[in-house]
Amino acid sequence: MRTTAWARTWSVMRLAMAALIAAAIIAQLSKSVGTAIELERDVATTVANFFSFFTILSNAAAAVVLIWAAVWFFARGRHAAVEPPALALALASVTSYMIVTGIVYNALLRNIELPQGSAPIPWSNEVLHLIGPLFLLADLFVGPQRRALRWRAVWAIIAFPLAWTAYTLLRGPMITNPVSGDPFWYPYPFLNPNGAGGWAAVGFWVVVIAAVFLGVAALVVWWGRRIGQERELDHETGDHLEDEWREAREAQLD
Repeated sequence: MRTTAWARTWSVMRLAMAALIAAAIIAQLSKSVGTAIELERDVATTVANFFSFFTILSNAAAAVVLIWAAVWFFARGRHAAVEPPALALALASVTSYMIVTGIVYNALLRNIELPQGSAPIPWSNEVLHLIGPLFLLADLFVGPQRRALRWRAVWAIIAFPLAWTAYTLLRGPMITNPVSGDPFWYPYPFLNPNGAGGWAAVGFWVVVIAAVFLGVAALVVWWGRRIGQERELDHETGDHLEDEWREAREAQLD
């Protein structure tokens, strides 16, 4: 069991990472909009396209949930054993999304220019695709007060990626690319049926990435259940008493 001091420190780090992610999103959005205005492109479409990237949505959601987790800890969580169920599911969800974002980008997309409306800002790009995912991965293992979720939470976690995929494939042919003028726009090349391989290639990559999401979500839930079971065992054996005594002393010193 981790101490209250550790939980406090990690909660501050969650706030700091949320701020860094928000800054990265705002910086890249500002550059994309500025480029659109400068080159007289459709600004509304540029903004809509920007927020149609799974990377942006997963990072924005991660920032919100990290703030939620930190605020909950400082407001109510200092004397709680585990986080509330809704927060636990939200953390498991954004953790899964960010891990997959990091895997897919660094394995498939790092050397490909994506249609985000402007050249990527290097530091922002690294925060959104590497630093943020690594922090959420670390949060899974060392974050305080993680609650064990039921296995059916896996299906709740993957519901959003599936909905986003459907949205992307339905929206794509209805949008004119503001950069190239093509009568379609897809955020990632593997979802573009107008590319090499057509719909067969798109179907293949959808299945592969869905399997990755399912596997990552299952691992996230499994780890949370393992931590929760260890916490229950500590209480059954009395191993938690020493930690609680140490926390009480820390509280007195504070």
